[in-house]
Amino acid sequence: MKTLVIAEKPDMGRNIAAVIEPRAKNARSYLEGEQYIITWAIGHLVGLAEPDAYDDRYKKWNFRDLPIMPDQFKIVPHYKTKDQLKTIGELAKRCDRVVNACDAGREGQYIFALIQQQLKLKQPVRRLWISDLTAESIAQGFRELRTAEEFENLTQAARARSEADWLIGMNATRAFTTKHNTLLSVGRVQTPVLALIYDRQKEIDSFESLTYYEVKAHFRQEALEYTGTWQGDRLTSKEKAEAIAARVKGKEGKIAKYEVKDTKEYPFKLYDLTLLQRDANAKFGFSAKKTLDIAQALYERHKVISYPRTNSNYVNEQNIEGMHKALHMLKSTSYQEQVQGANPGLVHKNNKAICNPEKVEDHHAILPTLKRPGQLGKEEQQLYDLIILRFLSQFYPPALYKQHTVLTEVEGDLFKTNVKELLSLGWKVLLPSTDKSSKKGKSGKQEEEEENLEWNDRAFDLDPQKPVKCGKSEAKEKATQPPKSYTEGTLLKAMESAGRTMENDELRDAMKDSGLGTPATRAATIERLKKVGYIAMQGKKITITQKGRTAVELIRQAGVELLTSPEMTGQWERRLHQISKGEAASAKFMDNVRKFTVSIIERVGVQQAAPSSLFGTEQEKGRGKSRAQSAVGKAKRGTGSASRTARTETAAPSPPGERLTHGPCPRPGCHGQIIEGKKGYGCTAFKEGCGFVIWKEFSGKKISANMLKSLLESGRTQLLSFSGTGEPFKARIVLQDKSAGKLGIERST
Repeated sequence: MKTLVIAEKPDMGRNIAAVIEPRAKNARSYLEGEQYIITWAIGHLVGLAEPDAYDDRYKKWNFRDLPIMPDQFKIVPHYKTKDQLKTIGELAKRCDRVVNACDAGREGQYIFALIQQQLKLKQPVRRLWISDLTAESIAQGFRELRTAEEFENLTQAARARSEADWLIGMNATRAFTTKHNTLLSVGRVQTPVLALIYDRQKEIDSFESLTYYEVKAHFRQEALEYTGTWQGDRLTSKEKAEAIAARVKGKEGKIAKYEVKDTKEYPFKLYDLTLLQRDANAKFGFSAKKTLDIAQALYERHKVISYPRTNSNYVNEQNIEGMHKALHMLKSTSYQEQVQGANPGLVHKNNKAICNPEKVEDHHAILPTLKRPGQLGKEEQQLYDLIILRFLSQFYPPALYKQHTVLTEVEGDLFKTNVKELLSLGWKVLLPSTDKSSKKGKSGKQEEEEENLEWNDRAFDLDPQKPVKCGKSEAKEKATQPPKSYTEGTLLKAMESAGRTMENDELRDAMKDSGLGTPATRAATIERLKKVGYIAMQGKKITITQKGRTAVELIRQAGVELLTSPEMTGQWERRLHQISKGEAASAKFMDNVRKFTVSIIERVGVQQAAPSSLFGTEQEKGRGKSRAQSAVGKAKRGTGSASRTARTETAAPSPPGERLTHGPCPRPGCHGQIIEGKKGYGCTAFKEGCGFVIWKEFSGKKISANMLKSLLESGRTQLLSFSGTGEPFKARIVLQDKSAGKLGIERST
């Protein structure tokens, strides 16, 4: 009899067949040769059953039916791919051995395990575990097939993750949805990510900009000119700043302190998936999902990169030879010029910045394979370029600089200058000219205090023994800036590092290499938040919707704020890692998850139902209602980890409720209340002729709920920063006309 090989996707199956059965007959849904029959899943063919598979009463969402706690989880074939599952079952009857060739990771292991369980496959199983789809790797992988028993603990961890996410997501989503009559999707990963966005938006909304002044002085010493920043406490007085500028202008100064040190900037780490997604978002505006899809195509269809769903930035010792071969391959490609400057001797087993086996678990960093790229699409080429240049940079020396720190004293005042003098570009010669002076993520305050003057075209030849002349000085008005809204790139970084802010050392260590979600699921988590109406995109910026705000607030108010914290994921990831290593029992883990699920239901049960007005504008609610009505009776899936088993979430239509009021109408003689509409805040007495309205945007500013409250109560907002066609200025928005809601600008003096 033959051996059945089950790959995760068709492209992967065809790549395997081309190596182990090059003359295999193509039967569309499988390939058959003399020794092997190669077929494939199409992602997940089988998933956990919906609640109504356990009891018909779960077809209707009812809080009284919660919690839903299966003793044994049922699995069902996915309707759209049931024919492929049937094909695998029929092929298995003709084979006496099976090779699990699904993706080498926890999710790939789970996909195969569910197929094996559903079809009741009894044949002995071997495991193909490879990181790229080149012919060499596939051939070697089949020569070194591993036993299924080696991965039993990984399978248990995968099952525990999926079933625990089902319990939390299914029960918490139904609980909050039925309690508040609006679809509120809740899950272990997506909810803490939503909370990150919510908390950032709260910081932005509550931020009060402060005006301060910066004094800059321009110095000359013979042919050398440089600029210094006044050192001292932050200047909040314009008069004091201008007095300092006037005092030093035209005066002679001396070098009070001068330090020079050599510095090096080494190449950035090789790409893992999250880092690749962040760079692609920053450079090309690609969403996380788009980057993942393109990378998957480069891996599966074009076979020009290694497995992209990796969380490692390092390689193993056995990868070093392949990196050298890939470098040689690139000599005969369009990257020939960049390869000529590469030094193969810099990439070796003892270079821990590249080769660090302790930091490689399932997969090494993303690398080019030995296959020359053929015709790539524009976006595929852009992503491939990123990967190749990051790869080539490892073969280049560090960039070399001299860091000059100067304290110039004039009339008793000190001015600080930081100069970064370029000696050698090193690996930065590979970068576009706009990227060669890269800044490594300092905070706004650090950038203000440690601003580096790039000195790339000549030597900074300051003589500390000679005097300098202050030719010009000026006081500039500045304003502190609010935190920036998340982009998909910066959100991915926050998801990756979420655990590093936790106080519990053990939990922080458990999450230091995982964060919220995995490289393979983070993109799906962001897409899910968009799909359920919690977030929206404004260009690259992520904004939280009113529904998203309310969801976070209701969860926290219910006393289950652990659902909005990375801490729970930290606890889970630590335990799941232990299960995968055989150091913990999945049964105990699941018991604790069940207890937490019960506590969620109990706490939501005593919560007061929220009015429907808290979930967004009438237009937004109408869209949500239509979606819900079109899918009545379907349960929610994938709410915890945004896994590949995720399905569309639905809920019963939202009934009308009382609209949230922001205060009494200020129009004289009117007894109405101010409520929120689609484009502005208007009066409930509009049918009686009240025309009061404050539009949500004015002079480039969004009128937040806090700003509205100030306008209604005191007639003016706090001091705000404005930037029009001229110089930035500070001003307040004021309510000029209480009868109509007309706004105006009151500049700060």
